[in-house]
Amino acid sequence: MASLKVPASVPLPEEDAEQLQKAFKGWGTNERMIISILAHRNAEQRSFIRAVYAANYNKDLLRELDKELSGDFERAVMLWTLEPAERDAYLAKESTKMFTKDNWVLVEIACTRSSLAFFRAKQAYQVRYKTSIEEDVAYHTSGDVRKLLVPLVSTFRYDGDEVNMMIAKSEAKILHEKMEAKDYNDGDLIRILTTRSKAQISATLNHFKNKFGTSITKYLKEDSDNEYVQLLKAVIKCLTYPEKYFEKVLRQAINKMGTDEWGLTRVVTTRAEFDMERIKEEYLRRNSVPLDRAIAKDTHGDYEDILLALIGHGHA
Repeated sequence: MASLKVPASVPLPEEDAEQLQKAFKGWGTNERMIISILAHRNAEQRSFIRAVYAANYNKDLLRELDKELSGDFERAVMLWTLEPAERDAYLAKESTKMFTKDNWVLVEIACTRSSLAFFRAKQAYQVRYKTSIEEDVAYHTSGDVRKLLVPLVSTFRYDGDEVNMMIAKSEAKILHEKMEAKDYNDGDLIRILTTRSKAQISATLNHFKNKFGTSITKYLKEDSDNEYVQLLKAVIKCLTYPEKYFEKVLRQAINKMGTDEWGLTRVVTTRAEFDMERIKEEYLRRNSVPLDRAIAKDTHGDYEDILLALIGHGHA
């Protein structure tokens, strides 16, 4: 469930665009006005505001925001204002660059989005960067990591709820054999995790636990220092319990010696319109502290305000 709060009566995009244009005028930027508008509009509404702003003022709203804002607040506003497909394309590109390489973000995008949303992100990636996610991931990875990530970003999973229990039982047996042998880079194991639907994988892993008395991730804990094994665990968690995966990202981002603003910003801006309420519930269950209180303790100013607005703290 989304945490984004949109007012019952939303102003016309022309009105929002006019208010944003006023927020940029004068000696100082009106950050409060920017938050009150953009942090309370859904993706479609933000897209209309961008289009109207360009038509009425002959300026790109994103460039205006980039010019007027700075720091973590700017990054949060910019990421949030992008359309979801554009945002995922940008995050994926950053994750394949030498100095910002982050294979976990690629796993996030490939495994927690719907098949159609991920397909649109790959389209946006090609339009913006004149290359494909698949070829960039293949170029910037190697070995077992490449063997896992390339099919993961190449797939278009079935998104429905139907499952085949015969397949679930037979593939649970295959996975168990591979776990026992520590054959973590096996082709069948990778095939199952990168091509089966989320519902089918959940059925398979549930049967795995019922049949063999332990979860598949317990096997992987023994090799927790191996990057490939850690990515494998992330794939499984993102496909089956994304709220638990994102809770951990937030916990690690906030509890570090110095907040990991990039991780915090990424999760809040990408999940506010989808499942942030479930993530908040999981965060409270795991840490005995509400997420809004944890964020307020570790951030400040306009950056704190926009994050709190996006996770549904306060009124629209």
